[in-house]
Amino acid sequence: MARAKTPRLLPVKVTELEMRAVPVRREPAPSGPRIALMRASGMSAAFYRFLYREVGKPHHWFVRRDLDDAALRSDIEPEKTELFVLYVDGCPAGFFELALGGRPEMVEITYFGLMPDYQGRGLGRFFLSEAVFAAWAHEPEKIAIETNTLDSPRAIIMYQRMGFAPVLQRDEKVPAWE
Repeated sequence: MARAKTPRLLPVKVTELEMRAVPVRREPAPSGPRIALMRASGMSAAFYRFLYREVGKPHHWFVRRDLDDAALRSDIEPEKTELFVLYVDGCPAGFFELALGGRPEMVEITYFGLMPDYQGRGLGRFFLSEAVFAAWAHEPEKIAIETNTLDSPRAIIMYQRMGFAPVLQRDEKVPAWE
């Protein structure tokens, strides 16, 4: 019987950030492409996996990578999670996920990202602004987001420019997505 391969572990520095006040303005959508941001309810496990893989693989996202359908559906049920999909010229370009069920005083942007083909097109600030305002619509005391050294180095800069402040850093090891 073959043994399961032990995943290669990647060292990362995780930064937790919080925002305690609603930004004064929304970032406008870039001009040019047709953009639609849609809240997705009842998302299939297959479509979620597609988004998670396409956005998260370059950054070695792992938490939901190996969940079976039942566990995944439980994690993304509408009572505790909101999912939004960004479409550019009719194609899925990214997604963000809000965790609503943990602590009522906080909404966490648990996943946020663009597919590699849509990065560098001026979509990031607009997309993050929409995630932030969707989180504030639940009227929490604060919103939170995490980033780490496997994400784009521009991510933490963008988060801070949007109004997030670092509150904690920790070292971790994450399994490589190979």
